Amino acid sequence: MRPSGRLRGPCLRRCCVTLPDAVRGTGLTHRYRTAGRSLTALHEVSIAAAHGRITALVGPSGSGKSTLLRLLACLERPDEGRVEVGGTDVTALSARARRAVRRRRIGYVFQNPVDNLLDYLTVQEHLELAAKMRGTGLSLALLERLGLDHRRGHRPRQLSGGEQQRTALAFAAVGDPDAVLADEPTAQLDRASARLVAEAFRTLADAGQTVVVATHDPVLAEAADDVVELVDGRVR
Repeated sequence: MRPSGRLRGPCLRRCCVTLPDAVRGTGLTHRYRTAGRSLTALHEVSIAAAHGRITALVGPSGSGKSTLLRLLACLERPDEGRVEVGGTDVTALSARARRAVRRRRIGYVFQNPVDNLLDYLTVQEHLELAAKMRGTGLSLALLERLGLDHRRGHRPRQLSGGEQQRTALAFAAVGDPDAVLADEPTAQLDRASARLVAEAFRTLADAGQTVVVATHDPVLAEAADDVVELVDGRVR
């Protein structure tokens, strides 16, 4: 997984390496057209997610959490402001180039478990597909760390909702992307399953992975290292 940004060993006191934030948004403003008028979903929002930390985006429905997540994931382009992934400004990239960034450098988990997985692939085959897409090697130790090793030969319909979301999280984390972003990943889960998903996020973060999650779930918010509250499209 990604280094912490600080050298270990004899040179610790003499030097350090500062890594760029895994993902950063600066002055992000985004508007939607609806019913013939413009609606501003985000107003000059700035956010930075550091390596190996969980950042939770919280706030009421309609506050801009999902919009912010989509901008950071290069799924949409901001009307104003800048998005950086691993220190690279991706704001002005073409649609094709942004797709390449998403495929190789961003992992994304949707709210609905069935939107994250292919019903004809097993858990292990999902990870193999992710490794192929990202042009990277695959360590199946990821399944063990997320409590899925005994499910590697099962297809989505044979998994619980929590297991499906943990499989989606494993898929998103293959190849050590700059960040794993998740939009309300526990919204359709019971409390016990939600807690297992929160523990899976913590497992990844403790290994150096950056996680940004939009959530209403206090279980996920409590598991986060940093919490950003959005209200009416602004950081409170």
